[in-house]
Amino acid sequence: MYKVGDKVVYPHHGAGTVVKREKREVLGEKREYLTIKILHNDMTVNVPADNAERVGLRKVIDEEAVKKVVKYLTSGGTEMPKNWNRRFKHNRDKMKTGDIYELAEVVRNLALRDGEKGLSTGEKQMYVKAKKILASELMYAKNMSEDEALEWLEMTLTEGAKPKLTPAERKASAKKPAPVAKAAPAAKTAKAAPVKAAAKKPAATAKKTTTVAKKPAAKKTAAAR
Repeated sequence: MYKVGDKVVYPHHGAGTVVKREKREVLGEKREYLTIKILHNDMTVNVPADNAERVGLRKVIDEEAVKKVVKYLTSGGTEMPKNWNRRFKHNRDKMKTGDIYELAEVVRNLALRDGEKGLSTGEKQMYVKAKKILASELMYAKNMSEDEALEWLEMTLTEGAKPKLTPAERKASAKKPAPVAKAAPAAKTAKAAPVKAAAKKPAATAKKTTTVAKKPAAKKTAAAR
């Protein structure tokens, strides 16, 4: 059961937040409705609470599922219909399922086709929409802003299979001090230690010389007596 504040995904529209849960009377029948605010397209959706599962409403994925999404985004493309109309319908039907892996496959296939052969006007619009819907869920899954989620998605598509740091993670990494700076003082202290030890040795030799010099003097005094 969904409650106010939950992050959910509505098929073909994207991820949003449940902002209200209330009872309404429709055609003489009282039903409970969920009001969902979808940020990326500024849309508000009303869904009957008892019908939420049937319309495909689900909760936003977690961080573990994001790793699987990355694999879909960076793997090789799957075969699509060659006919433009069939290909468009094929991808649209995948987006309507509300399954994030199906959506990631659509985004990947359109990205590959765009790089190889280019996209028609209709497919370009679909590509933009699919990326926005996908980013709307990644935004909540990775705790980013909408712009940061789109940037992260573009980087993942263009730079390959290694998961990319979010803009916030890159900033945090840049602020960390370099480890070499801390090691430098320790190295100087280690070099200075042998110098002090060497300085003590000549002092001990000087004491021995002084003692040897006193012995001949004692012998001469005895001879004189």
